Amino acid sequence: MASWYCSWNMSLNSSTILVIAGISGFIAVLMGAAAAHWLSASLAPEDLNRIEKAATYQMYHTLALLALAAIMTWNDKIKLSASCWLFTLGVILFCGSLYAYSFTHFRPLVYVTPLGGLSFMAGWLALAIQGVRCKDCR
Repeated sequence: MASWYCSWNMSLNSSTILVIAGISGFIAVLMGAAAAHWLSASLAPEDLNRIEKAATYQMYHTLALLALAAIMTWNDKIKLSASCWLFTLGVILFCGSLYAYSFTHFRPLVYVTPLGGLSFMAGWLALAIQGVRCKDCR
């Protein structure tokens, strides 16, 4: 195995997760407010609905990241980095592509959105698997 792979640490600590969650929460609220107040005159209703859907999913997963950070602070034996990375990737791909498509209608973005949805699902599945595996975490 390459030495760069062995030395690169993919684990996240709770303070890094809090930074990611803070930025993500800010963007979710900003986009939701923009759709509700500033963009209603310039975007079509389906674009506004798309932005609201993205902001909702982003906030759900931001709250999940906050919960994971709290769990990791409370119990350092449970390893939740995979779920955190997958939720973050899901926010970027799913929500980001919906936001971008709403403004640009750049058709290839519709192929990115399902990858974000799969990332969300994989994050929840990784969380469930970790719950089953972690016998010392109770």
